[in-house]
Amino acid sequence: MADRGHRLLVVDDNKVNRLLLSRTLEQLGHRVSTAENGVIALARLREEPYDLMLLDMEMPEMDGFTVLEHLSRDLKLRDLPVIVTSSLEGIAHVARCIELGAEDYLYKPVNGVLLKARVGSSLEKKRLRDQQKELISRFATSEVAQDLEQSGFSLGGRHVDASVMFCDIRGFTALAESQPPDETIELLNTYYTLMFDAINGAGGVVNQMIGDGLMAIFGAPLALADHREAAVRAALEMIEMIELFNAERTAGGKVPIRVGVGIASGPLIAGYTGTQARATYTCVGDTVNLAARLEAHTKQVPYDILIDDATLDASHGDVAITTVGQVVFHGKSTSVAVHAVERLTR
Repeated sequence: MADRGHRLLVVDDNKVNRLLLSRTLEQLGHRVSTAENGVIALARLREEPYDLMLLDMEMPEMDGFTVLEHLSRDLKLRDLPVIVTSSLEGIAHVARCIELGAEDYLYKPVNGVLLKARVGSSLEKKRLRDQQKELISRFATSEVAQDLEQSGFSLGGRHVDASVMFCDIRGFTALAESQPPDETIELLNTYYTLMFDAINGAGGVVNQMIGDGLMAIFGAPLALADHREAAVRAALEMIEMIELFNAERTAGGKVPIRVGVGIASGPLIAGYTGTQARATYTCVGDTVNLAARLEAHTKQVPYDILIDDATLDASHGDVAITTVGQVVFHGKSTSVAVHAVERLTR
């Protein structure tokens, strides 16, 4: 039996065809709307969601070929399954429709048994595509999901100018050893919820989570003009959230936590690394290494947020900058100027 509740749009300039096709589809358990030409059809599709469109080719104002061209250029509509119902014969017409993204092609007069089978098959393909999108959105950030949708997947990277952030909980190993595992999991879930909110709110993307540590990128995969300032703003918000969270932990008799944040800005290579079977979106380069070193250095100084010169170049307004000094990090041949960031009013 056909799944009930699917919304179908029948597009045909012939009123009799629209009525007969709509009646057949409604008898199959679907909810059907109609449009008499391509212009009206596109307007309907942009106003409300549909699961499938049945599209005639020969129509006034905008024919079916033009409708398919519009759909192929629209990121929100290009995955909508379309079954062409047309009296145009010839393999060339069928091929053109398929090339433009149509799911199937049925000749008029449409056979009812064949229609039921093709509609069911198209709706099942849409269900699988929607399921795939849901999985991607669950295990990838919205920015990465958007990049995949726009550019597709391919291993490799591109040169970008961005800011990289590393953050982790100080003394996490000892803390985890001192409490039951379920409390540690709850702590991590809360910690990541707070950090994600601050980072995503500033336009950043969390691309790695390892234990209590995370890595975030500001400026990739989507460009961010003010990525330096955005990264600093996110870090300050993160520290503020941890302070509020600690007030709750202290009130509940639990040990407060402290996080360290390192931010570096500059050129790097960002893209998908791994294999065709399993890959992740990440970035590599000296900027990434420096951000990791800065985060680790917060263990040696009384500051929660450390940045490099390139990040300092951004205008931060209501923050206080303290120059920590020149630091020689492991793996670097020259010293690096390190700066601490704090709010002016605390």
